[in-house]
Amino acid sequence: MKTTVEISDALLREARRLARSEGTTLRALVEEGLRSVLARRAEKEGYTLPDASVGGQGLQPRLRDASWEDVRALAYGDRL
Repeated sequence: MKTTVEISDALLREARRLARSEGTTLRALVEEGLRSVLARRAEKEGYTLPDASVGGQGLQPRLRDASWEDVRALAYGDRL
């Protein structure tokens, strides 16, 4: 697909020099650059943890209204 992109003169000269020295085309450099930027940004989107939930109905009825401190005390006992 053809498109028009405005590039600063200095950047275009440098890109053309690099393309010549590497025996490639300006088009190939532009495509490589775009792929690189897209891949880098895709990595930054973050990581979603896999679902590791287990079956069950949540907290036991006696703990449904308990504070976090109460739940933690039952879980860790005297190790706190």
